[in-house]
Amino acid sequence: MSVFTTVTKEQLRHWLTAYPLGELLELKGIASGITNTNYFVTTSTGRYVLTLFEKNSAEELPYFLGLMTHFSEHGIPCPHPIRMHDSRTLGVLNGKPAALVSCLRGKSLEQPAAGHCAEIGRVLAKMHIAGASFGKTMINPRGAEWRIKTAAEVMPFLDAEACALLRDELVFEAGLPLSDLPQGVIHADLFRDNVLFDGNELGGLIDFYYACNDALLYDLAIAVNDWCIEQDGCLDPVRMQAMLDAYGQVRELTAAEKSAWSGMLRIAALRFWLSRLYDQYFPQDGELIHAKDPQHFQKILQCHARQQAIA
Repeated sequence: MSVFTTVTKEQLRHWLTAYPLGELLELKGIASGITNTNYFVTTSTGRYVLTLFEKNSAEELPYFLGLMTHFSEHGIPCPHPIRMHDSRTLGVLNGKPAALVSCLRGKSLEQPAAGHCAEIGRVLAKMHIAGASFGKTMINPRGAEWRIKTAAEVMPFLDAEACALLRDELVFEAGLPLSDLPQGVIHADLFRDNVLFDGNELGGLIDFYYACNDALLYDLAIAVNDWCIEQDGCLDPVRMQAMLDAYGQVRELTAAEKSAWSGMLRIAALRFWLSRLYDQYFPQDGELIHAKDPQHFQKILQCHARQQAIA
């Protein structure tokens, strides 16, 4: 969500003639995240978010836009793609696939409390249930094969301790029995900066552009690894239990999911450690870039491994 592709007001005014959104009043770049270009767009009919897709192809994007439409129309608080005069939701701007979605109220939280974590658990479970009726599928592009490939690419840059950790985790993951876990549509990136709260009230979930089909438990582990982590990288058991309990009240975990929980926390941490390492050593040029520290997820992964070893 950094600005990699610059859009001027004049360019946007011309592009917006395809939409029933009135006159352009303001265009403001969103300087957070690392994947797509995002702007806040204010017109005479309201405020929207413009996304120019830097990596996703035009063939992939109907899945994400259709998914947000599906969720929004099934009671999940998330952006609703805006249709053009001809009913399309995907266009091209400055040579990049581009879309407008509704802008939700609220802001992301820096320090969530147990109540916020419970709200995330509830909405995530509702989203997983709603996703069962979505007719399209998307294989996880950052699944096990991607993790193995990316580990090989970043390993030459790592010190001996990090290399050993990475090798151990790949071996550990390869031995996990995950085939019996319930599968479905997952957000795959439900960090605090992808959720908006208006005080203690949930405003909505955003940035569905990593969404895919994978183990539902993986989605829950990704969320716990961001919402329920202390400064030292270890879990806050109170916040984690609040999220798990609230999730389970809406969608009960299976026996296989409960058994796989500790291992899934490690897989989810490994995925984001690897992506941050890759972004550090193979950066993408951008006008506004907020690279994220890979050591944060290295600490989380180490803490999970220690806790599982003594459990």
